[in-house]
Amino acid sequence: MSTALGNHILVEFMNCDPKIMNDVAGIERDMVAAAQKAGATVINSTFHHFSPFGVSGVVVIQESHLAIHTWPEYGYAAVDLFTCGEMDAWISFDHLKECFGSTSYSALEMKRGSVNLLTRNDFDMTTMRQRAGDPNWKNPEFYTRNVWFTDKDEDQALSLRFTGEVFFDVQSPFQRVRIIESYKYGKMLALDDMVMTTIKDEFHYHEMISHPSMFTHGNARNILVIGGGDGGTVREILRHEGVEKVTMVEIDGEVIKACKEHLPQIAAAFDHPKLDLIVDDGIAFIKNAAPETYDIIIVDGSDPVGPAEGLFSVEFYTNCYNALKKNGILVAQGESPKFNDKAFAELNHTLQGIFGTNNAPVSLFFVPTYPTGMWSFQYGLKNVDHPKHVTNESMIDAFVETHGLRYYNSDIHKGSFATPNFVKQLIK
Repeated sequence: MSTALGNHILVEFMNCDPKIMNDVAGIERDMVAAAQKAGATVINSTFHHFSPFGVSGVVVIQESHLAIHTWPEYGYAAVDLFTCGEMDAWISFDHLKECFGSTSYSALEMKRGSVNLLTRNDFDMTTMRQRAGDPNWKNPEFYTRNVWFTDKDEDQALSLRFTGEVFFDVQSPFQRVRIIESYKYGKMLALDDMVMTTIKDEFHYHEMISHPSMFTHGNARNILVIGGGDGGTVREILRHEGVEKVTMVEIDGEVIKACKEHLPQIAAAFDHPKLDLIVDDGIAFIKNAAPETYDIIIVDGSDPVGPAEGLFSVEFYTNCYNALKKNGILVAQGESPKFNDKAFAELNHTLQGIFGTNNAPVSLFFVPTYPTGMWSFQYGLKNVDHPKHVTNESMIDAFVETHGLRYYNSDIHKGSFATPNFVKQLIK
């Protein structure tokens, strides 16, 4: 007879592969496999990824649990292997050591629940026995998974439960590009562990980055899109029949590849005959662009980190101004006044300095999967009336009905340029 109720192994895996330590789907897979290799029955798994670094999770097994937290920046994982019964947790240990690429470790084994210190209680098992004997009740034959993707900063976070499956995972020269699938919002594109777009709410963003400027201008023929590798922006721009040419410059070809393969609803216009798709550096491209070339320039970049950092500089937007025709419009992904208030304000001040104080309006809209939900597009107007003064409402609403748009309409067009007082303070 065993002298203890459980066996607890406390493990520190060191010198692990940092990429593995930051891969929530891979760690969940390895932890489940570690339990199964040791003969455990898996009941449930719950795992969270924290942006930019770290994974926490637990695999609940019939014999107790396996738990982990990782510090990728140190190549370190703290693991608890707690078992009861005949399960040999050292089999799990060996499997995880190999999966994590750990070259050094420490392990402490303890017996938990010393039998000679405990008194067994007798209690009524009738209810549980009745349930087990109920012909309508079945013990599930598969375990449930709770794998969570988390996009956060130091003070707040957004978490989405996803299936644990990874459809695309490539470390490009610029960023980590992944396609995963969330339960609530469908397949999603993540760049360096930040949510970029999802199937269920992408239309919020792509309709609002495209149509307000198109209807404000009224006669845009030649459009430049910098970034926008998922394809949603060019899809919306090319709904306008008067467009003669769209040039799209995306720095990362892996983003285009991932979205063409796994987000075809968004990347629907990459083969359009009016699209000139260029895989190159948009910052260098606009620097070398001929003056007064484009009716509209759309900067569809990510947050001001990594390859998108240069999209927030004075030099870049000065080059955009020069490349716009005399009656041109710039639209830029403008961050959130709640989540990235500093970047939001700095970008607006930059645009005011280049286009003029009264020529840098802000459009606010909502995307559920972006931190805080509130996001913005910021404008630079070059001899163009303010977008809120549009008078072609009937044309807008006919376009909306024809194309089945789900976010944008004439009321939203005007209303998005109404700014709350705290936003007015930010951009003063």
